Amino acid sequence: MTRPVEVLVRRLPHSEELPLPTYATPGASGADVAAAVTEDVALKPMERRAIPTGLVVAVPPGYEVQVRPRSGLALRHGVTVANAPGTVDSDYRGELMVILINLGNETYTVKRGERIAQLVLAPVVQGTFTESEKLPPSERGSGGFGSTGA
Repeated sequence: MTRPVEVLVRRLPHSEELPLPTYATPGASGADVAAAVTEDVALKPMERRAIPTGLVVAVPPGYEVQVRPRSGLALRHGVTVANAPGTVDSDYRGELMVILINLGNETYTVKRGERIAQLVLAPVVQGTFTESEKLPPSERGSGGFGSTGA
């Protein structure tokens, strides 16, 4: 197993008694993060909202934190992360917010302390984008959007 990478976390006043992001099992790749709402938030069908976590993170340079949906929330209620995966860059120091959307048929109520998303720490490689008149050919070519038969 690789050595853990430290991610510094600062709590904002509205998250003091809530847990820090936590891995549910030793093999989990995503750490659950909780809603730091001060009152219940009713999320109507097709509505999206930025839900506060009350956390500010210092992601180490060379990494990002990906904000991903929780599968149980998506399966049971149709609630997912609208911009999945969301990205928290290493130089961002604002509050971590989770953009939830209700794709279900019924209003879903987000409650304080509820696990609303999972955070995955991932390495980042930056590329150099160079303009070119000609690109090398590939077997696939310009086929996309189902061109491979799937």
